[in-house]
Amino acid sequence: MLSVGSDWISQLYYLEHSQVVFTEEFLAKRGECCGSKCRHCPYEPKHEKGTIKLNKSYESRS
Repeated sequence: MLSVGSDWISQLYYLEHSQVVFTEEFLAKRGECCGSKCRHCPYEPKHEKGTIKLNKSYESRS
């Protein structure tokens, strides 16, 4: 769950080689897949714009 604190930003994204990489937690909170082939896409099927079903591995952790 996202919470306000010193590591709040790191729960949303991190930088890798000057690129923003969104976390699985952030992407799940969006509510649907954006179709941008995100590394941590929590939706099933992955990378299909508009998908709202979270994959089972993400659901079991939340």
